[in-house]
Amino acid sequence: MSTTLERIAPFQNEPIKSYTAGADVAAMQSALASVKGRFGKTYPLIIDGERIETEKKIVSLNPSNPPEIVGKTASASLEQANRAIEVAHQRFDSWKETPAQERAGYLFKAAQLVRERREQFNALLVYEVGKSWVEADADTAEAIDFLEFYAREALRYAQPQPLTPIEGEQNELIYVPLGVGVVIPPWNFAFAIMAGMTSAAIVTGNTVVLKPSSDAAVIAAWFVDLMHEVGLPKGVLNFVPGSGSVIGDALVAHPLTRFIAFTGSKEVGLHVNELAAKPQKGQRWIKRVVAEMGGKDSIVVAADADVDAAVEGVAVSAFGFQGQKCSACSRAIVESSIYDQFLEKLKRRVATIRVGDPSDSQTYMGPVINERALKTIEAYIETGKKEGRLIAGGKRANGNGYFLEPTVIADTAPDATIAQEEIFGPVLAVIKAKDFDDALAIANNTEFGLTGSVYTKDEKKIERAKDEFFVGNLYFNRKSTGAMVGGHPFGGFNMSGTDSKAGGSDYLLLFLQAKT
Repeated sequence: MSTTLERIAPFQNEPIKSYTAGADVAAMQSALASVKGRFGKTYPLIIDGERIETEKKIVSLNPSNPPEIVGKTASASLEQANRAIEVAHQRFDSWKETPAQERAGYLFKAAQLVRERREQFNALLVYEVGKSWVEADADTAEAIDFLEFYAREALRYAQPQPLTPIEGEQNELIYVPLGVGVVIPPWNFAFAIMAGMTSAAIVTGNTVVLKPSSDAAVIAAWFVDLMHEVGLPKGVLNFVPGSGSVIGDALVAHPLTRFIAFTGSKEVGLHVNELAAKPQKGQRWIKRVVAEMGGKDSIVVAADADVDAAVEGVAVSAFGFQGQKCSACSRAIVESSIYDQFLEKLKRRVATIRVGDPSDSQTYMGPVINERALKTIEAYIETGKKEGRLIAGGKRANGNGYFLEPTVIADTAPDATIAQEEIFGPVLAVIKAKDFDDALAIANNTEFGLTGSVYTKDEKKIERAKDEFFVGNLYFNRKSTGAMVGGHPFGGFNMSGTDSKAGGSDYLLLFLQAKT
């Protein structure tokens, strides 16, 4: 394959559709009908290119209408999971020798196929995880971005690396892959994060065992099929959905597992890290863990802020995709002099949010992911009603699915339960700060450190926040969600993970080791 970095156009983000054009709307409606016609299909395990059916299945439901089965995937046994690791280990010997140009070529081809089937993937995201049309398209566009960006990055790392010349010596530094990686993605960015972690591992010469979220296993099956369609050799990417308690720990602990790429909750991420740190019999390396975990993200609204802009940024950050983003704003910290004005405008803005089935193009907020999440969020709302003043939402919304109203709880103490624990749903705590000093102190008072935003017109406050607001991704006068590949390398501090900086120029180094 003759692909070289010099002949490839510079990376550009895939534009996200607004669905205001009639042709886009018609294409999406057609895709929704098409994908619904495939409901109930069963997807097998794929180990070493072999498609394997199992008696036990993982059933993926439509959270907008739970009686509807979006699809079923085979559920791997412990023996099958172990075999997948062993196969990946065997295939690593040949895959690591495959030139970077060839590996990158598979990603470029995959990106093009996703573009061609974009509305189909969008429709599946609407049904399987409850995304609105625009949120679904943003997810798919980000998957394309990851494929395109990481392909280019792999070619960059394959080039001669700069070293200080030493007289009388010939020196070089090369990057070599690690080995077998276990990829454990989340359900919330069911396409983008799953495809991003998987493609980063593969394009750097590693082999992968992919264990998708049980709530989003169908879209992972679609992606694995697409990667094999573009010609990825068998055994490089193995697909093993299954119970975390049955196979998850075994995949992480296996002595042939070299690294784990994980995105999910703090609790599971810490468990993965702990398990990976314990060497197993026959293990010859210290396992590497790439972990993107939770957040308790704040937007600080200074007294001099454009209040209307701040209200819009908070509302979109808190309630886009039902607040089910690790970057979602779950705390608005507002200076006291504009607090009442902010609350009044926020209440009016939240009242305009339309909740319902996201297959309807007019829906902004769809369902939360499953019944367990619904009950957990409802319990937090009840706690919040005792800890603060409910000014919007607070109960289930109409419909057969897992629908909740966008909920705002004002007058929340900085150390309240709903101001400290990740809720992962459409619940916003509003906290009054005495001044900007107090606001920054509150913003830093959680165990997390993922994203944050500050609304202010004061350059001195911006410089202070740059220095003092301790998060991995900090934004000014814009929402806290929507990190763009290439432009906003993404990852957080403290209990938000290992600061992976996905979509950045350092990310592929997490899947490589340097040899001098």
